[in-house]
Amino acid sequence: MVTKSNVLSNLVWRLAERCGAQFVTLVVSVILARLLSPEDYGTVALVTVFTTILQVFVDCGFSTALIQRKNADELDFSSVFYFNFILCIILYFLMFFSSKYIAMFYGNEELVPLVRFISLTIIISGFKSVQQAYVSKNLLFKRFFYATLGGTCTSAIIGIYLAYKGFGVWAIAFQQVANNAIDTIILWFTVKWRPKLFFSWDRLQGLLGFGWRILLSSLLDSIYNNIRNLLIGKIYNPLNLAYYNQGEKFPKIIVSNINSSIDSVLLPAMSIEQDDRERIKIMTRRAIQVSTFVMAPMMVGLACCARNIVIVLLTEKWLPCVFFLRIFCFTYMLYPIHTANLNAIKAVGRSDLFLRLEIIKKIIGLFLLIISIPVGIYAIAYSLLLSTVLAAIINSWPNRKLLNYPFLDQVKDIVRPLLLSFSMGIVVVGIGKTGFSATMQLAMQIVIGLVTYIVLAKLTGSKTYFYIKTTVKEITKKS
Repeated sequence: MVTKSNVLSNLVWRLAERCGAQFVTLVVSVILARLLSPEDYGTVALVTVFTTILQVFVDCGFSTALIQRKNADELDFSSVFYFNFILCIILYFLMFFSSKYIAMFYGNEELVPLVRFISLTIIISGFKSVQQAYVSKNLLFKRFFYATLGGTCTSAIIGIYLAYKGFGVWAIAFQQVANNAIDTIILWFTVKWRPKLFFSWDRLQGLLGFGWRILLSSLLDSIYNNIRNLLIGKIYNPLNLAYYNQGEKFPKIIVSNINSSIDSVLLPAMSIEQDDRERIKIMTRRAIQVSTFVMAPMMVGLACCARNIVIVLLTEKWLPCVFFLRIFCFTYMLYPIHTANLNAIKAVGRSDLFLRLEIIKKIIGLFLLIISIPVGIYAIAYSLLLSTVLAAIINSWPNRKLLNYPFLDQVKDIVRPLLLSFSMGIVVVGIGKTGFSATMQLAMQIVIGLVTYIVLAKLTGSKTYFYIKTTVKEITKKS
């Protein structure tokens, strides 16, 4: 039985890890954006399109399968470790020898060494994927805190130093590789699990029975999420890709703090309770309510402050990314529904449904993308927003039967924080119309926006607000 205290404790550690790491990442991104040109960012983005897709193969769905399987033992973990490591070496050499063709595709020979260097992250990931699964399965998220913060802070220093010295795109490349390497080293020192000298194809095949669908689903998702970057970089140019990616960065940093924390804790917790559907429904509903209550005002506020944020933090050379920043804010605002619903489906072992949903969503998304390409880069961004709305509805569809929790009930659970957030947004937009400097406006927008949202939550008697308040008090007392 997973207790509320245990789940909350691990969630706090996971949030602390993600918030700490992403805060450092945000600061570094701001500094690097000031030191480097948008073209530098666009060049690196051309490479990471491919490495991000290949990262999906690192665990082949085995990590999720290890977490989901109740009786996973040392033989399961060790078999997956050795298989992953060999696979990662193969994938690296695939990227190594494909680097010339990637450079030819973009018409930029300078990408060859960059592809080969950044692809080292694939091999490094092979060392830590099973360690991460072990930490998640045993709810030991304190270990992630030390590893992630150590890697993020050290690589931040490396990246800023190299950027200051004029290394351009290589500053970003070294930061990425160093972050992954140091994170892995610290994780190996802080997690006691080590692979044993045995291996079983039978166990791998058993895990693959669940994991291959997760792999294929993740692969479809990764290709789908990165195909826009690939097309923008190819059809348009790296500069447009830089603005597009920079617009995504701020909302992604905020949402990944909360969403990935809930995701990583929720799946193992739900998997333990997989035989109790009512219990999973309660956990799913609470996750949607709490994460929406926190994420919605952040995304609405960020969208309303977008111009001032870019001017103050990134300087005016990055102003073209404001449009994309706002689009991504409303896109990421729907992620709580995605995460909670999909985790519930995975937890009860229905990877077949999970895969089916991914195929349907990607067909719809690709159709919208194809018809938007001739219109322009803004239309591509709008197509992403529309496909995300449709995906939220699709992801919730199976749980009307699995959990007796249909989409309309989920909408009822999030409508109040959405209304409160947009009400707050009206106030924030009004502040942006004043004659103060961008810095002063931004400071006022953040403070007054936060106060407005909390006051509105209290006045309307938001149950989620009082739940969060009570929970925070409980955790504070115990600590």
